[in-house]
Amino acid sequence: MPPKTKISKQMILDASFEIVREKGHEMMSARTIAEKLGCSTQPVMYNFKTIEEIRRATYELADEYHSGYIMPKGDERYNPLMQLGLNYVRFGYEEKNLFRFLFQTNSFKGLNVHALMSDPRTGEMLKMVSNGSGCTEEEARDVFFNLFITAHGIASLLANNEMEYEEDSFRKVLENTYYNLVNRGRN
Repeated sequence: MPPKTKISKQMILDASFEIVREKGHEMMSARTIAEKLGCSTQPVMYNFKTIEEIRRATYELADEYHSGYIMPKGDERYNPLMQLGLNYVRFGYEEKNLFRFLFQTNSFKGLNVHALMSDPRTGEMLKMVSNGSGCTEEEARDVFFNLFITAHGIASLLANNEMEYEEDSFRKVLENTYYNLVNRGRN
């Protein structure tokens, strides 16, 4: 008889991530994770105290994946902030279940806009906006926030509806938002 495979925490998280990605966060349970791993629920619940603990760890894994997905990759066609916005929109289209899990499951409960804007990852983008446009830090914060809200709206529409991804149209919306905000006090 072959030795039993030891089920690790990482194996459980990887299986949970794939379940959320393929079928949606509603389908994540000890049973579906065990089925994915080809084991009983015992090793799943041995490694994690509760399904909520698995959910939180899977959320962190999905957030890490999302951050890597949306960061600009040096595409010279657009400025980095436009690329970030387009990547965010594309994520909503291509990774519908992960998008819903990350942004439509009340994970921001108790947070306010200031907390979101204080995220260290946001600081990099604010510097990019400020340096690339000549904006003050406060103006850059306003530009980034409005661009984020615009991209989030488009991504939400794509994640929740059978809409086509139209990169040129979405790029124009993001560019108009960006340039209108950057130039509003300069004309």
